[in-house]
Amino acid sequence: MSEKRMKPIWYFVGLILSVMGGLIVISGIYQLINPPSVKTVLAGTHPDIWWGGIMIIFGGIMYLKNRKLEV
Repeated sequence: MSEKRMKPIWYFVGLILSVMGGLIVISGIYQLINPPSVKTVLAGTHPDIWWGGIMIIFGGIMYLKNRKLEV
């Protein structure tokens, strides 16, 4: 009989980072299409799209690295 193993915390952290990164990218794309009336200093670099993408990549790596463990 096989014993059940719990998934590591990094599996769920990867999922959360990916979801939050996706939401940040979506809001960045929305602000790219509909720019806000008040501009910030770094608005031209679109940091929300960059950081959201980094969060998606890092979360995806963590998810894929830890999903193969048996449940």
